[in-house]
Amino acid sequence: CALPIFCMSAVKQTIAERIQQLRLQMVVHSAIYYVLNDNIISDNEWATRAKELVRLQEEYPEVASQVIYADEFKDFDGSTGFNLPQDDRVMAKAQYLLMIRSKRRCQ
Repeated sequence: CALPIFCMSAVKQTIAERIQQLRLQMVVHSAIYYVLNDNIISDNEWATRAKELVRLQEEYPEVASQVIYADEFKDFDGSTGFNLPQDDRVMAKAQYLLMIRSKRRCQ
């Protein structure tokens, strides 16, 4: 990539942003799997993301404690998403992603 040095830091994701992204992915994909009885990503992909999240939370506990769903992910070990939050926002996003997938299959 030919980005100038001063632009490269703007492209990088912070630890907090990555933890937030992974947590949101975990709750949405868990809702798709456990509530809606479907999936968009493979079990292997989910496990890979879960392992990364666990690693980041262990390496940066002070950062992890300040990111969305901190309490819900406090003891998250990556083995299951069954007990993760399934609030209205999560369910709306899950249904939206399934709708997009359905439309792509029809094209």
